[in-house]
Amino acid sequence: MPKAAIIGCGDVSIVHFEALAGMADAELVAVCDTDPARRAAAQEAHGVPGFEDYRDMLEAADPDVVHITTPHHEHAAIAIECLRRGVHVVLEKPLAHTLAEGERLLAAAAESTAKIGLCFQNRYNAPVQAMRRLLDSGELGKVLGASATVMWHRQPDYYLSRPWRGSWSEGGGGLMMNQAIHTVDLLQWLVGDVVALAGSASTHALAEAIEVEDTAEFAALHSNGARSVFYATLANTLNAPVTLDISTETAMLSLRGDLTVTYDDGRSEVVRERAVGSGGRSYWGVSHALLIADFYAGLAQPGPFWIDAAEGAKSLRIVKELYRQSYPGSEEKVS
Repeated sequence: MPKAAIIGCGDVSIVHFEALAGMADAELVAVCDTDPARRAAAQEAHGVPGFEDYRDMLEAADPDVVHITTPHHEHAAIAIECLRRGVHVVLEKPLAHTLAEGERLLAAAAESTAKIGLCFQNRYNAPVQAMRRLLDSGELGKVLGASATVMWHRQPDYYLSRPWRGSWSEGGGGLMMNQAIHTVDLLQWLVGDVVALAGSASTHALAEAIEVEDTAEFAALHSNGARSVFYATLANTLNAPVTLDISTETAMLSLRGDLTVTYDDGRSEVVRERAVGSGGRSYWGVSHALLIADFYAGLAQPGPFWIDAAEGAKSLRIVKELYRQSYPGSEEKVS
């Protein structure tokens, strides 16, 4: 049975703890966090040793799999060290907070015998899986274009409680790195690799709390010739459903939580999302647990996990190209 450890006991770690607790073929053996209160709480809640330094944890607990749920600027260094030791990695998005660190991690993953999986769990949503199957089947014809929106709301307190989220040096960016990157990932995965991009990012509502963007837009050209448009903001008055519309030669696919497929001949069908779980972050759905279980199920199989470092690099490159156009020198700010 694989031994698992979690590095970073903040908000998103909850879904990792819950996923591991629901698996019969994995055992949590250690936790790690530099914050004494979070570390102590995780130790007590899960009855495992806690460590301040992840290197000490790797030596003492000798895990087979490490879940990295730390702030963005810590992702690459921790993941590289794990891979160097032959320890499998489940890594929260993004791949890294800079392109340079992302490339280092890509190289480490290529050289390691261990697997790495990126938490782009929305690819496991039932409607998204149905979209991919329909597009791959060829029955809808050529993809003509797409549009996507992320219309969410954040208040200054969200950043005051975790200052790294609003900084270049630790977050690597704002809205696009922390929230909208999931939808960017779906857009490029479903429509095709992005080969050209023009857009802008700015701060409309949260300038007093953050130095990074809270609003962004772009138009993209995909490898198959399709074009897409994207808009995201944290200046909305509420967290509206993410939208993703894809037009093809014979149908329109519209994602609003559930998927509605409207065919040119008048037919339509709906694919519902799975029932929401009941855990501490139940509003995030069940796809985190599905991804994690899938990762563990494939540990004994040859080849990389299907959402690996190379896949994670695609959305990172899109976001960083948007930053390059909007914030000249932004990469230097996070170096």
